[in-house]
Amino acid sequence: MNTFLSNWAALYEDPMFILFPVMTLALSVGSFLLFAFPWTLLAWFDPKWARPYKIQNKPFQVGKYFLPNLARITINSTMMLLLLILVWPLLRLSNVHLGEVPPWYVWVIQIVFFLILDDFLFYWMHRYMHENKWVLKHIHSVHHRIKNTCALDGNYFHWVEFVLIGSLAMLGPVILGSHLYVIYAWIIIRNLEAADGHAGYDFPWNPLRFLPLYDGPVYHDFHHARFKGNYAGALHYVDRYFGTYIKEYLEYKRTHSYPGLSANQAASENKPI
Repeated sequence: MNTFLSNWAALYEDPMFILFPVMTLALSVGSFLLFAFPWTLLAWFDPKWARPYKIQNKPFQVGKYFLPNLARITINSTMMLLLLILVWPLLRLSNVHLGEVPPWYVWVIQIVFFLILDDFLFYWMHRYMHENKWVLKHIHSVHHRIKNTCALDGNYFHWVEFVLIGSLAMLGPVILGSHLYVIYAWIIIRNLEAADGHAGYDFPWNPLRFLPLYDGPVYHDFHHARFKGNYAGALHYVDRYFGTYIKEYLEYKRTHSYPGLSANQAASENKPI
């Protein structure tokens, strides 16, 4: 018995325990807060110059959910850490490593793979959470308490959903046995998308809007406003393929023009998707 406990404890003395699951979780929480706080402060003050770019013409719910958001992030991160501790004996069997740093094109290929896989799986998990009444009522409804989101709401989940989302994000890296630095970069990108996707403002100069197949905060904002449809996380092509676009979202894209843009510019910005 003592030998078994000693061997079990030795698993957690492996430096990779800190560098892989613990550091990845810490980087996830830290990068999300770093990206989310500026957007959240903007929504809190809601200055007049920014109001023409609000996606929804109603007040943000920042004041009501700011402290609950921080509480949720704390609870969810704690639950995730406990789960990571439990599954570490399995995670350490993966080929995730800290060996030779791969060339840049491997980073790009792997991160693109992570993004596509994560988004496809997230679409089906998210859609299931809406179609299963028990799951919707007891788990996913927590996230939908907020109808007009700000960036910090990107991590306002029931802890079960938070763990599932985090697990999907890590599936690709575990499958490929990626370098830790590639995983760190992916986690930062994933949390940038989570914060940006809930920002509540549709600024034409937001550089993320010009990424292929990504539509910034507009796409997911309509999911919160209309509840059903637009189920994918970032790459909205999945909803196009499976016919789950929100009609009002498509109308917004066809007719919306940004303040200060000429008619030609507005038409270019809002060509049908």
